[in-house]
Amino acid sequence: MELTTIWFVLIAVLWIGYFVLEGFDFGVGILLGVLGRGEKERRVLINTIGPVWDGNEVWVLTAGGATFAAFPEWYATLFSGFYLPLLLILAALIIRGVAFEYRGKRDDPRWKRRWDWCIIVGSFLPAVLWGVAFANILRGVPINAEFEYVGGFFNLLNPYALLGGLTTLALFVTHGAIFLALKTRGEVRDRANALAGRVGLVAAVLAVAFLVWTLAQRSSPAAVVLAVVAALALVGGLLANRVRREGWAFLGTAAAIALAVACLFAALYPNVMPSTISDANSLTIDNASSTAYTLKIMTWVAVVFTPIVLIYQGWTYWVFRKRLGTADIPET
Repeated sequence: MELTTIWFVLIAVLWIGYFVLEGFDFGVGILLGVLGRGEKERRVLINTIGPVWDGNEVWVLTAGGATFAAFPEWYATLFSGFYLPLLLILAALIIRGVAFEYRGKRDDPRWKRRWDWCIIVGSFLPAVLWGVAFANILRGVPINAEFEYVGGFFNLLNPYALLGGLTTLALFVTHGAIFLALKTRGEVRDRANALAGRVGLVAAVLAVAFLVWTLAQRSSPAAVVLAVVAALALVGGLLANRVRREGWAFLGTAAAIALAVACLFAALYPNVMPSTISDANSLTIDNASSTAYTLKIMTWVAVVFTPIVLIYQGWTYWVFRKRLGTADIPET
């Protein structure tokens, strides 16, 4: 396997890790105002992701850095063409992170309510916009012969991309609700379990529609297989949630998101950013990549440091594995 293909796969793995891990904490943030009835319950919801949300965001930073180093032409075209939606995502993530840190600084209900809305909006916008962005990458965007994006912002708001945004939103809310059912006890757990079942049906319909539309535009045998297995994993997760087996349910939704993202990358390969103007203008793993020497150095760095990062993050989840309830929240 060539190094360009290896790094295409590694970048896909980074995005898979990001959507699986950040997906559930986006879902928890969006559900803060729905499942958190009272200050103690809202603190329970925030505490379920408190030790891990910032570590989950490292995946997108690594994915962006790897894209910059391995496929600089892809990075340049993507970040210039998608400047506004990516800027909105960045602003939302910054506001969300500040809200987590500052929410508890004052014992004032209005203060906390404002920061709660920052968490909700800061989770909602990326959940939608990431789906819109990736759908446009799959669909193709206007790229000229100099590999420059020549469309406008409203080119990105097409029906297929909006369906992609709704799909990621519904999947992340379902994933987050199941995570809350896994990590909490009492009434919060019961409400999260019930909500996951209802939202999960909507997510399943949207996901199937989006994957079918995707495969109708760009397909490969591997993409078809991954799409089918992703659908089965989602159904299995929802069935497990129905019988209150939250651990298996969480594995099911995590596998569904992972396989769906893998399906998108399999359908995209060997392109990294197709052009709607001409196939000759499309960015591929060959014409967008760095030199072989650069990729070789990056590969050795990845071999050394990736296991260390994975072991550390796995240890973090193990340490904070216990369920939480309102009884664990001290009086203020």
